Amino acid sequence: MTRKEADDRRRIEERIDRAADRIGSVWPLHSFVTANPLSGFEDEPFHRAVAEGERLFGGRGYPHPSVFRRAWETGRIDPDALQRELEAHDIDRDPETLLDEMADTEAERGSETDDATAAVDRVLTKWLAAFLDQGQSKWPMPDRGDGFYAAWREMAPHDGDVPGCDDPDDLPETATEALESVLGDYPEGRWADIAEHHLAALPGWSGFIKQRADDDANAWQERYPITLTEYLAVRLTLADLLDAPIDLAAAADGDADDTAVADDTSGADSSDTDDEDVPLPEIWLTAWERSYRERLLEGIDDSVTDPSEADDGERPAAQLVFCIDTRSEVIRRHIEAQGPYETHGYAGFFGIPIRHREYDSHAEADACPPIVEPQHRVVDRPDEETEAVTARDRWTGLAGAARKHFKTLKNNVVAAFTFVEGAGSAYGSAMAARTLSPSTIAALESAVDERVPDYYEASSPAVDYDAYDDHGHGDHDLPRGMSLEEKVEYAATAFELMGWTEFARLVVFAGHASETTNNPFDSSLDCGACAGNPGGPNARVLAEICNDENVRAELRERGIDVPEDTVFLAGEHNTTTDEIELFDGDVPESHREDLEALREDLEAARAGAAAERTEATGGDPDASVAEVERKAADWAEARPEWGLAGNASFVIGPRDLTADRDLDGRAFLHSYDWTTDPDGEALEGIVTGPLVVTQWINNQYYFATVDNAVYGSGSKVTQNPLGNVGVVQGNGGDLMTGLPLQSLKVDDDRPYHQPLRLTAVIHAPVDRVTEILREHEDVTQLLDNGWIGDLTVVDPTQDNAAFQYAGDLEWAAETELDVEATAETEPATPPARPADDD
Repeated sequence: MTRKEADDRRRIEERIDRAADRIGSVWPLHSFVTANPLSGFEDEPFHRAVAEGERLFGGRGYPHPSVFRRAWETGRIDPDALQRELEAHDIDRDPETLLDEMADTEAERGSETDDATAAVDRVLTKWLAAFLDQGQSKWPMPDRGDGFYAAWREMAPHDGDVPGCDDPDDLPETATEALESVLGDYPEGRWADIAEHHLAALPGWSGFIKQRADDDANAWQERYPITLTEYLAVRLTLADLLDAPIDLAAAADGDADDTAVADDTSGADSSDTDDEDVPLPEIWLTAWERSYRERLLEGIDDSVTDPSEADDGERPAAQLVFCIDTRSEVIRRHIEAQGPYETHGYAGFFGIPIRHREYDSHAEADACPPIVEPQHRVVDRPDEETEAVTARDRWTGLAGAARKHFKTLKNNVVAAFTFVEGAGSAYGSAMAARTLSPSTIAALESAVDERVPDYYEASSPAVDYDAYDDHGHGDHDLPRGMSLEEKVEYAATAFELMGWTEFARLVVFAGHASETTNNPFDSSLDCGACAGNPGGPNARVLAEICNDENVRAELRERGIDVPEDTVFLAGEHNTTTDEIELFDGDVPESHREDLEALREDLEAARAGAAAERTEATGGDPDASVAEVERKAADWAEARPEWGLAGNASFVIGPRDLTADRDLDGRAFLHSYDWTTDPDGEALEGIVTGPLVVTQWINNQYYFATVDNAVYGSGSKVTQNPLGNVGVVQGNGGDLMTGLPLQSLKVDDDRPYHQPLRLTAVIHAPVDRVTEILREHEDVTQLLDNGWIGDLTVVDPTQDNAAFQYAGDLEWAAETELDVEATAETEPATPPARPADDD
């Protein structure tokens, strides 16, 4: 490669990288990660970003006027809160008039695509599906190992939809040359904009390629590489061959020359936009969020200033640590109602950033949030020859052989028809049972589960560094196992973040997972902190670390004294059925009585939580448990559970702040004791980690609710899984990037999820929070630009006075807010009180 060629390639790639910053990453469906679809615009104020989202993707950025009207009429939007927001923007019209105005000005969303561009999309998505297939296709695309552009170049002459291409030599040899060939006809100042619009044309596919190319441990990417440069090379070459517009923005404006000239000033015009020129829907949105915030703060226990003072000296029967997931809030309340139990919240990967391989599995999975790189490789190893190991090996061997045999028969050209003829009645009976009596199937599956040992009964995670003989060929240089120093650090960090000073005889780290059937989005219901995987493996690793006597000795040197009779064990909360399974193989006989009592209380808590979630059963615990088990086994169930729908707030503080409050499964809860964190390091870790992740989750749900066609994935009824990577609507097109309608709405017109930006509450000295924000501009940016709707600090050093973040590291005291709330005119009164079940 000559120096000129290298410079040309660098210039092109720099412009592609700049354009790619605006495209959100999309993870494969088997590891669904909730993320803000407009994350590329977080450096802009919220109202500007949603305008950019509409320009590029055609997506709505605010709830439909009918959603605001329902929130107003049901009392979710407080009249005083709305009045304050309207006055702050010098609006003096009454709410009903404003609602009518929004309805009158509501425009139809959606953009028309010219026929030639539609043809480009159709041909390109066909080849993307073939190249990016992850094991579903029986006839894989040839030459994938050479990369996307090279493989497509070889196949293009055989595609009747690609005109003027009879031989690979008719096309540029490399992706860079292909881009130079097309972009050379346009001013260099337009290249980034051209790339941005072509990436945004299919944001699902381009977002998936972006995420895959950035993952340095992706086996599929290593074997079959693809980059956004190659993607654009194929797309722009197709556009050129099919006479589709290259400069999409110019084509939309109808004047390429004017657009090219305007390109140099468009950024300046955007940046000069008045920050106070906030659209009316955002004013209503803010009022709705303020209303929720006020109700949340009303439930905060103002008497809790020093959490240690609330300790009555009695040792709890057990301490249970759950993920901060909103679904944990429900089960925690019901467990606490059973007796003297303490529950705590901690990020669901339990601070253990690992790549994990389960026993008798060949696949490995990252078990940590996307913003955290895995630091260790941990493999489950079979225990010494036991009855559980033998039974599981026998079962998995038989099941694996049967699956392989059936798969061979189904795909064998000669045997396929006879196989269907012979097996049809058996398959038909099984389908009928699943359709007509899913409860029977649930009972059968439970019976099988009781006979077949689970993976945790037959294996243990190999946590110690010394448990691995070969450290020279780690997966992408990832260390295998952990040193003693690393194990001590993970244990200490967990206890310091949660502010623990006392320990019960039993301490349970409860990860979580879901259980569904025939659900392409099943991983979206698993633990987001574990990258869409179950949290049980992380819980097992932390429990094993904390039971290590050498770790405990080191912890005592650091002032963390774990009693000799404290036993740590792992568990997993099934969020579909609310069953909590305890991995108790190592619990000594001395603790068996405690364990059995805990099991009984967990069953009672499960029944109560299930009854709360299933209104149709009339609150009958037995019927409720049966109903949630049916949902898990029913392959026709479009909504096995609500997942994180309803999420609205993140509370960082001691459990006593909200212990007596029903938060309706809408709050992320992270344990934190400011008195045990004098230097603020623990709080800093929570603010820069879990708070950022919950903002991602919250905005994923927000945007998928306000415009499901663009930022979600539409109805499950018309979805088709594709290539083990994602879903499409119908028989092709773009990969859908977000949650389905059934995860967000009661029906087509009524959202279940209330589309609000996140409200955060922190129980800590306000000066401590200010210093953390000052040191972390990325978090401050989320607040200043409105991606986190509200941050309130409840300061225990000032009698729990509340301070609301006002921007630019400034705070408004609650008393100041009360003064501002005094209006000269009587605010309008909505016709009803809040209806939380609407």
